[in-house]
Amino acid sequence: MASSIERRNGVSLWRQIADRILQGIASGDFAENAALPPEVALAERYGVNRHTVRSAIAALVQEGVLKAEQGRGTFVLSRKRLSYPIGARTRFSTGLQGQTSERHIALLSSSTEPASRRIAEALGLAKGAAVIRLETRGEADGQAVSRATTWFDAKRFAGIEAAMAETGSITASLK
Repeated sequence: MASSIERRNGVSLWRQIADRILQGIASGDFAENAALPPEVALAERYGVNRHTVRSAIAALVQEGVLKAEQGRGTFVLSRKRLSYPIGARTRFSTGLQGQTSERHIALLSSSTEPASRRIAEALGLAKGAAVIRLETRGEADGQAVSRATTWFDAKRFAGIEAAMAETGSITASLK
């Protein structure tokens, strides 16, 4: 499993581990309401140190996916199953309409950084051009249901992070 972690792809190791744990939950490798394997076992499984696993677990606890209990372990939280249509220009709030009473997108973090080759190509920019990265979490009825990373041309969309923090909506921020 360690071969699936890419040390030089621009995504931090702890985030890659968090994503692998999320994939394990989705595929049934980690059952709802069950304890995750110990940090040492996860570190060995993914070929990283325990502190990297601990950072991944802390992020997933913050995102509402896991629950850590002192002296007992870390547990996968059970989730209400939602149906979310995916298509061109699907909006978070529209996709969950009728299934939840409250929907919100929270800005977790933002940064300005040089565009990787892949991001630059996707945005039609030169490699290394300044881009704004937004890390967001979608919540429905108080539960985290999505996590997204979105990049914007820093010149064209200067201030989008402040607008996102204020509005809680990418669409409203772009207006």
